[in-house]
Amino acid sequence: MGNRGMEDLIPLINKLQDAFSSIGQSCNLDLPQIAVVGGQSAGKSSVLENFVGRDFLPRGSGIVTRRPLILQLVNNKAEYAEFLHCKGRKFVDFDEVRQEIEAETDRITGSNKGISPVPINLRVYSPHVLNLTLIDLPGMTKVAVGDQPPDIEHQIRDMIMQFITRESCLILAVTPANTDLANSDALKVAKEVDPQGLRTIGVITKLDLMDEGTDARDILENKLLPLRRGYIGVVNRSQKDIDGRKDIRAAMAAERKFFLSHPSYRHMAERMGTPHLQKTLNQQLTNHIRDTLPGLRSKLQSQLLSLEKEVEEYKNFRPDDPTRKTKALLQMVQQFGVDFEKRIEGSGDQVDTAELSGGARINRIFHERFPFELLIKFHAIKNVHGVRTGLFTPDLAFETIVKKQIRKLKEPSLKCVDLVVCELTTLIRKSANKLGSYPRLREETERIVTNYVREREGKTKDQVLLLIDIELSYINTNHEDFIGFANAQQRNIVNKKRAIPNQVIRKGWLTLHISIMKGGSKEYWFVLSAESLSWYKDEEEKEKKYMLPLDNLKLRDVEKGFMSTKHIFAIFNTEQRNVYKDLRQIELACDTQEDMDSWKASFLRAGVYPEKDQVLISSTSSGADTFSMDPQLERQVETIRNLVDSYIGIVNKTIRDLMPKTIMHLMINSAKDFIHSELLAYLYSSGDQNSLMEESADQAQRRDEMLRMYHAIKEALGIIGDISTSTVSTPVPPPVNDTWIPETRSENEQHAAASCSERSNTRPAPLNPTPSFAAPPIPSRPGQDPFSAPPQIPSRPGRIPPGIPR
Repeated sequence: MGNRGMEDLIPLINKLQDAFSSIGQSCNLDLPQIAVVGGQSAGKSSVLENFVGRDFLPRGSGIVTRRPLILQLVNNKAEYAEFLHCKGRKFVDFDEVRQEIEAETDRITGSNKGISPVPINLRVYSPHVLNLTLIDLPGMTKVAVGDQPPDIEHQIRDMIMQFITRESCLILAVTPANTDLANSDALKVAKEVDPQGLRTIGVITKLDLMDEGTDARDILENKLLPLRRGYIGVVNRSQKDIDGRKDIRAAMAAERKFFLSHPSYRHMAERMGTPHLQKTLNQQLTNHIRDTLPGLRSKLQSQLLSLEKEVEEYKNFRPDDPTRKTKALLQMVQQFGVDFEKRIEGSGDQVDTAELSGGARINRIFHERFPFELLIKFHAIKNVHGVRTGLFTPDLAFETIVKKQIRKLKEPSLKCVDLVVCELTTLIRKSANKLGSYPRLREETERIVTNYVREREGKTKDQVLLLIDIELSYINTNHEDFIGFANAQQRNIVNKKRAIPNQVIRKGWLTLHISIMKGGSKEYWFVLSAESLSWYKDEEEKEKKYMLPLDNLKLRDVEKGFMSTKHIFAIFNTEQRNVYKDLRQIELACDTQEDMDSWKASFLRAGVYPEKDQVLISSTSSGADTFSMDPQLERQVETIRNLVDSYIGIVNKTIRDLMPKTIMHLMINSAKDFIHSELLAYLYSSGDQNSLMEESADQAQRRDEMLRMYHAIKEALGIIGDISTSTVSTPVPPPVNDTWIPETRSENEQHAAASCSERSNTRPAPLNPTPSFAAPPIPSRPGQDPFSAPPQIPSRPGRIPPGIPR
């Protein structure tokens, strides 16, 4: 192979494979390897066992290989096997190796013949092997058996494609000689991912089971159905030999004798058989690794640079060093404080682009959810028909109604505090995620800060109630924004037009629920202004679908459907008119409760109120059922209504301004200060520092594996650097005409081919046919289904086969 460096390439790749598998990732590094593909019972397992010289793979009917088996063969004086998932245990008895493969397969896939892409890593040391890395993949199948899922064919195909689509993977396409080679599943999938044939190696098995008088000479000489890298023929043990525990070495000797004695193969016996296949794969894999060295070196250097910063603190790591624990504790507390603050501010790497979080959610509570609750409580002036001049003076009636309205502020204000506390608790938990390496520290930090926030919650609620009590203590009718008694008498709210200009209040996507008979539910871009609700086909607002005036509109809640996950509210007209086309109401759906509450708050700002809070009295000119008052009392009631409306607006504005400030000062900013200045002292007083800084088992394992991978990559770069660039490797063979390999056929074509086969009821012409007698039937192996269709024999006719240009 040229020099010592080239011989070390395959063990190097094995080492990298183990290092990456041990941490559960490939680090985006595709390592050169050989994938073994073929149909069920093609002889893949027998080929691998012949390489090792031992029976160690599970046997049986149906799908036996249900997880990828990464088989690493290492030339060594002693003979034993090791599994990556059983580190340190050496398997000398290869029957135990088979049992371990079966047990590990069932552990992931269960015993129902299911499959899994999670590989099993097996390394075999033996003096009888050459350095080689192969991946044994499940055999391709057509029909699900037992408890297998009905799409088992597609699952296996997808798993195979995960491996063979990588440019770094050589494909060992195994096809039995007693089937039609032109319909080989292995060659078909290989051509899909390797159309130029640069990575495909053909293997023909079961040559000894061909009909008498037929052979595969032209195929093995790469004349009839050519592949760029050609074919190698092998003869494996039959099922009878396997059941009889025939020694593999004796089988290898029989294989050698078969090729030397067969008249069609004796001239190429040195290029046939398992030893030659193993040697060829060793050389081709080594050459393939050498060809991919420049790209591999670049990726390794990139991985090394990304690891160096993290590994730097591990290099001189001493678990019992008290200075290290103190430093780590300080760093972790500082990091927690920074993460918490960034989540509140919505800056740095803590910004969640998928959904609102942290400070953004608190901001929405302050400026959408809390105003929504206030508007619900402040909405309109309640029935004041009970006011009588004989019982109350106008001043006393005004103050009684105003205080009643102000007291209603307590509920939404306390609810606002609860919402913020809930969000802060979530932020604390998320910020503590980076302390996961030290479970005890994370637990204590989360407990201490959460308790502090709960403590501040009580003080904040006391302060909020105090603000409302202050508003109740004195009704300031001299406020500069208060309209006064004279202005209240002149104002007529019945005929008053909407004071808000036609400004846009909110835009966003909503689902318009309509019955299937009328077009079905669709998403539209909605624009809510102070006077109308419009919706468009998209957010560019070019194609308007409809515009709905807001006059006489109300909101009502709608229950979810049985299978619906959306939150729905409806808009209807209080005068029983159709709102949209022939609909009395339109239903709008949001993805979350928070979105629905936010939209409701926007509708309230536009003057569209919930049904349950509609004004209990209308104008004095309404029907006969309206309570009648004398004109003087009616004017007094209207005056009081205007006064209350004006003063409640002042209180609303004050509370909306002071509530966020109070919560920010007493809770959020106080929590930040506590984390930065007092958290460390609380942690020191909560328990022993050593127990706080005990690493999790996962962290210790991760550190060991990270160091191991770091040194493996560094060593790999060293070996790659020592390889002579002048090493000569075998060039890739020139292209051949492989158009005979069929493309993936449609179901109709397959059905037509099957029908044609049934009508003809004939078998393919035998290879090298002898005209004096007909070919005997194909001998069946033990365990073969007697009712299955007989396999097709690759034909060797005298004419040029279809698909090969003349």
